[in-house]
Amino acid sequence: MHRTAANVRILNDPQTLSVLGHPLRVRILEALREPGSAATLARLVGQPRQKINYHLKELEGAGLIEAVGERRVGNFVESLYRAVARTFLVSPEVAWADPRRAETLGRQHSLQTLVGLGERLQRDAALLLDRAAFDGDEIASASVLAEARFASEAEREAFLDEYLRMTTELLKKYGQRQGAAYRVLLAAYPETEGDRE
Repeated sequence: MHRTAANVRILNDPQTLSVLGHPLRVRILEALREPGSAATLARLVGQPRQKINYHLKELEGAGLIEAVGERRVGNFVESLYRAVARTFLVSPEVAWADPRRAETLGRQHSLQTLVGLGERLQRDAALLLDRAAFDGDEIASASVLAEARFASEAEREAFLDEYLRMTTELLKKYGQRQGAAYRVLLAAYPETEGDRE
């Protein structure tokens, strides 16, 4: 009996990412959303089985795929592999070589929360995309991007107080236990340089 693959794996190790630097390995990983053998993959991607076996060993060594069993085909026994997750995402932390980022996140709790929510949003969006792409689901979602301007720090604080108060009322009204659950992400943060461009 095969175990079910996890839904998502966050990749934050540069060595693991280097294994994915080969485009054929990415194709193999995508194909292994369902268990497959080297022979099956070779036919699928049009490469020799020996080459596929080499890439399977590299992917397995990096912990991106796992052996999930065997099957007999004529006189041969084929090993079956499967990706350890349905979706793989690269964490922004991979590019954070400067320790000042981690130190800053340790000091600025609200910024740490914002960064964490950004990664959570990326993960959830990728999972919903996979449900739509591979399972045929229609995804009911909504997003709003707006800009507010504040003449002073006091005005900004007043806005945040009112924003949180109104949000709390809405969540009390619609946060009941019955019905389909939706995740609501609310954030307020300063405009970034990229926004101005």
